[in-house]
Amino acid sequence: MKPEVLAKAQVMAKTVTDGLGGRGLFGVEFFVKNDEVYFSELSPRPHDTGMVTMITQSQSEFALHVRAVLGLPLDFTFYGAGASGAFKSLNEEHVPTLSIPESAFSKNSYVRVFGKPVSHVGRRMAVALVLDEVEAAKKKAKEIVSAIIG
Repeated sequence: MKPEVLAKAQVMAKTVTDGLGGRGLFGVEFFVKNDEVYFSELSPRPHDTGMVTMITQSQSEFALHVRAVLGLPLDFTFYGAGASGAFKSLNEEHVPTLSIPESAFSKNSYVRVFGKPVSHVGRRMAVALVLDEVEAAKKKAKEIVSAIIG
């Protein structure tokens, strides 16, 4: 993403969250087309799309949310760029199981399974997390997700 496009998104996110007020982490989602940024939605809490923080930095979105609510410092170390990919169920099952390939677990990637007791078609059941340059991370996350059986 171009720095000027990222700056537009950051200004828009700050405007929306400042208008709402409160403390905590806000997940702000955008659509980006070329150099244009379009607001999509806001979650006033940690969200599965922010789980990429579990591999890209020292404090996850969950830890940062608690720190913000409690007024604690938000210090963290950024490890690098990354991507996540959600695995969505293809089946309706009670007590669903997932088969995850060993290749998903490397120095810079792993899968978090949500442990939901029931699956429905399209329900997010797990997320692949990858630490790498953005395009390479996106590609690997998609490969991992497509190799999951469940």
